[in-house]
Amino acid sequence: MKNTLFIKNIKALVTCDEKDNLFENVNLYIEDGVIKYIGNDVYEANEVIDAKDMYVYPGLVNSHHHLFQTFTRNLPQVQNMELFDWLTTLYEIWKGVVSESVRYSSLVGMGELMKYGCTTCFDHHYLFPEKAEETLIDEQFNSAKELGIRFHASRGSMNLSKKDGGLPPDSVVQKMDKILYDSERIIKKYHDANEFSMRQVALAPCAPFNVTAELMKESASLARKYNVRLHTHLAETKDEEKYTLERFNMRPLEYMETLNWIGNDVWYAHGIHFNTDELKVLAKTQTGVAHCPISNMKLSSGIARIPEMINLDVPVGLAVDGSASNDGSNLLEELRVCYLLHRLNWSNKAPTGYDILKLATKGSARVLGRKDLGELSVGKAADLFMINSNRIEFIGAEYDPKSILGTVGCKAPVDYTIIAGKVVVKDGKLTTIDEEKTVFEARKAVENLFAKI
Repeated sequence: MKNTLFIKNIKALVTCDEKDNLFENVNLYIEDGVIKYIGNDVYEANEVIDAKDMYVYPGLVNSHHHLFQTFTRNLPQVQNMELFDWLTTLYEIWKGVVSESVRYSSLVGMGELMKYGCTTCFDHHYLFPEKAEETLIDEQFNSAKELGIRFHASRGSMNLSKKDGGLPPDSVVQKMDKILYDSERIIKKYHDANEFSMRQVALAPCAPFNVTAELMKESASLARKYNVRLHTHLAETKDEEKYTLERFNMRPLEYMETLNWIGNDVWYAHGIHFNTDELKVLAKTQTGVAHCPISNMKLSSGIARIPEMINLDVPVGLAVDGSASNDGSNLLEELRVCYLLHRLNWSNKAPTGYDILKLATKGSARVLGRKDLGELSVGKAADLFMINSNRIEFIGAEYDPKSILGTVGCKAPVDYTIIAGKVVVKDGKLTTIDEEKTVFEARKAVENLFAKI
């Protein structure tokens, strides 16, 4: 029997399709997780939702996260630090991460994303403490399945500790052989390259300052053997630029080029400090960037040149980054902050509210290599969220549903989030897990982590 869903009387359907269509007073029919019809016809279905007051949007796609950091939000000792000091301080807490920490930080972080309209999450997990279980990525996939979210995991890595010229302590780095073995294991076990897949894998050595050149090269070779994507942090801070210039006599992107870490199967987190020539290289090679405005602001890292990237057709997605450098996992909030930040910095050259929405949908889907996500049209995945237009904060703002999430924003959880045609958030609450029980258990897991310090 087919799993069907009919959403009727939609007030406004923002498609983010090629023609930027906005449909009013339409119906949407979904079959086995795929959009089959948009129009005025009526269909019978297993489930019917009346959306007469609803704005409907494509599900948001988060292109960079560190879910394990969810337990270290709002720590006073790091609030005034920039990236390198911030990392070295937090490594001392994170070295206590175990499977319990990863399970509950994943449930909390992805659950929060879903409550604010996100339907696909990419996570960059690079931390494997020596005392932790070897199945941390497995825990993440289990949590994602429990929640019902599309999940792209990365087998991240660090193998350059402080004693060898890197940043992390010895207790959180691994030998290259172990990293490559586990990377291959996770690809074989979890990566599903099929259309509409719920789980995929990328390989993601952490950053130039905690990974050797050899590991970067071997990871690229392994990823291309299995046709999975590559991800790392790059051009996030001036400190990183100084590091690569002093250590390799090259700027960060130039260094990546020597490692074969460039191309349409690669995307970088942050990409703040690229110069104009480097932006052109990204455009020519179709190398992507995950833009993380709130994290970049909190860590005083800088402002990425997003308007120029958009104009050059650099693939750009939106992301929340780790919960410890954002203090949240809310891509809707990220969307509004992104709009305002670039208005401040670029004035009339800044992207519109709708442009930013497209970064968070089609843009992020593009950097993840997903052509089946990021828009609402026939044949695409049935990933969407719905917001009741009768909210007090929308009064006087209803003239442009395409831009409203960037200009006005949405301060409370969405009314519905639907992933693969299944309702996973209803009336602002998660439907697939016991939210209150999860909060209780996650809080105990936080206490257990901090008890190890």
